[in-house]
Amino acid sequence: MRTLGLERTVVDRVAYERAVGRLREAGVVLPTFGELAIPSRIAPAVRHALAEVDPDAPHPLNLFRVHWYNDASRRGSAPTPEHLVLPRALTGVDAPIVVALGDRFPMIRAHKVLAAYACLAPRIVTGQFDPTVHRAVWPSTGNYARGGVAISRIMGCRGIAVLPEGMSRERFAWLERWVADPADIIRTPGTESNVKEIYDKCAELEREPDTVIFNQFCEFGNHLAHYLCTGRALEHVFESLRNRSPDLRLAAFVSASGSAGTLGAGDYLKERCGARIVAVEALECPTMLYNGFGEHNIQGIGDKHIPLIHNVTNTDLVVAISDRSTDRLDVLFNTEVGQDYLITRRGVPAPLVGALGALGLSSICNVLAAIKIAKYYGLGPRDVLITVATDSAAMYGTEREKTLRRDFPSGFDLTAAGEVFGECLAGVATDHLLELGHRDRARIFNLGYYTWVEQQGVALEAFEARRSQAFWRDLRDLLAIWDAMIEEFNSRTAAAPAR
Repeated sequence: MRTLGLERTVVDRVAYERAVGRLREAGVVLPTFGELAIPSRIAPAVRHALAEVDPDAPHPLNLFRVHWYNDASRRGSAPTPEHLVLPRALTGVDAPIVVALGDRFPMIRAHKVLAAYACLAPRIVTGQFDPTVHRAVWPSTGNYARGGVAISRIMGCRGIAVLPEGMSRERFAWLERWVADPADIIRTPGTESNVKEIYDKCAELEREPDTVIFNQFCEFGNHLAHYLCTGRALEHVFESLRNRSPDLRLAAFVSASGSAGTLGAGDYLKERCGARIVAVEALECPTMLYNGFGEHNIQGIGDKHIPLIHNVTNTDLVVAISDRSTDRLDVLFNTEVGQDYLITRRGVPAPLVGALGALGLSSICNVLAAIKIAKYYGLGPRDVLITVATDSAAMYGTEREKTLRRDFPSGFDLTAAGEVFGECLAGVATDHLLELGHRDRARIFNLGYYTWVEQQGVALEAFEARRSQAFWRDLRDLLAIWDAMIEEFNSRTAAAPAR
């Protein structure tokens, strides 16, 4: 189970001591998961020092910004995680759709940096990763690889990004600025749906003894960080809304599957608030919905398999969204013509329209899925749906140019804007949606066998254990154990400021 990030003791004392030495030299202090979930617990001295730190720099203190409570400048803190509340004028439904903004995270402006930290930090404090020897390999369709490279650089180790060659140019431009060597960016064949090709490359790299693969699709630190940190942050957002309107209820948490890490927040919100958990995928590659396959451009939700860390038997609905809609709405939200149409023709408040650039392609996908759920259940103004904007439109400028050339060769004018709004927002229907019963959950769960047991060598017993909710509840004990180990590690580096 070591490859799944589930260790709770130091397994290699030599690697551990080397890591202590390296992080001491680099002046690195590791935040606990408790601090990232509740940043007010971070030492005042650290919070004060952060004011002078560039949020886009590979500075050790930026580890203490790997949470949902950064303000828009990302230099200060927000009392409540920053979010948008999308009105009926935009969504066409009475139910408020709330979107937490991932572009407030440091360095990569995406919440995947939390997942990267959550995978690497436990490996360091359990002696499974030696930053003086090991290379950290980050397989991804983009943002997780960027997060991994950023965290690796802070930790003083070599980070290797493995991602499909067809991902947005902006992802590669960021990586080119951050890696130590251009060879540390490995491009695999295909695009968003070609996760198997990423795995194959990682299997090749893993033959080298100095390589550790941080596979977000099977690293349970990814799930646990989102369960605690993202789950609590979203609960805080909901409670802030309910303080103003006490009759609100949390109807659903909606998130594209991707690595399934973010879906871990759904487990928290289901337990605490009774929210349904909605998993979203691309219609062009409907693996959960129809056992299907294909290729799509909703970048950030790699598919054609079921992640090992997806708690399938706790998921309530599956929804599919077409990349035709996400591509076109990206144009509507991020062009002057589109924004003017939303304000003047649809009455969407100008400040909100100006903020829609915080929604990347997968974020738009999440919003459309939330609209589907609201229409399917006939939800009203008391029924809140909450989701996340993993990253912003800044990652997709070149993709937008492709969409404009392909879909609007004569130009994007007010007529085209109206057509996009009518088709992709007003026209959202309740098709390609499935409420999951026992048999549906079992079918989706079983699909994971072919990836994890047959291809990746996970023991059948470990694979099957995940059917039971007791397995997922027991996992949470690791958070307190890891936090205690992080505190002990920090005391040994002698780098930790007074807490």
